[in-house]
Amino acid sequence: MIERLLPAYVSCAATREATVADGNLFPEEEELIARSVPKRRNDFATARACARRAMGKLGLEPVAVLHGKRGMPLWPEGIVGTLTHCEGYRAAALARAGDVLSLGIDAEPHAPLPDGVAELVVLPSERERFAGEAGDIHWDRLLFSAKESVFKTWYPLTLTELDFEEADLTFHREAPEGREGDRAGVGSSGRAVEGTFSARLLRTDPAVPPVLEGRWRIEDGIVATALLLRADQREAGAPQSP
Repeated sequence: MIERLLPAYVSCAATREATVADGNLFPEEEELIARSVPKRRNDFATARACARRAMGKLGLEPVAVLHGKRGMPLWPEGIVGTLTHCEGYRAAALARAGDVLSLGIDAEPHAPLPDGVAELVVLPSERERFAGEAGDIHWDRLLFSAKESVFKTWYPLTLTELDFEEADLTFHREAPEGREGDRAGVGSSGRAVEGTFSARLLRTDPAVPPVLEGRWRIEDGIVATALLLRADQREAGAPQSP
């Protein structure tokens, strides 16, 4: 699913399994979650199993994936990457630093946000845009996921926070599987639906263009979003979709 949102030079791996076999983690990784609850251990382990599969596709030997501030994964030199995990889906996306400056992916269950969360995430301008959209998509959850992908792209380049209200997102919905005019959505036919999004950053930093472009997809009860920033995009200052 994530691989459909990113170019071919990004190595992706995903699973819908909730657990992996014992012994999957490196000792350094085990230390990080030694006192974690089972759910946290499973999320950590399955995401890293995906990461190592993605490493293999790039011709890399498997290594431990530790984390820095704000949980940012620490990758081998010359590699950029991102992880995500939610109930029913775990994934990793990796690329060579010569191709990609930064990238972010996120997956969420396709369901409304918990009570009170939307008020913290959705800007008034975004709420107005959603007002006329089709009801078969939980736009609040899609927005949350996309803003998570924005943050995961932003943070490794700036090492500063970016709050939910500091990015104003606009979404475009495409026809399912590229068929123009066919609007049957996830709530009616059960088919996948996808599109693009633009994130206008309300907080600026010279390391990141002021507008970022990404893609989203909803399939089998999962919302997935992805955003990629190539090195030449920052130099040119021109946003471009993955």
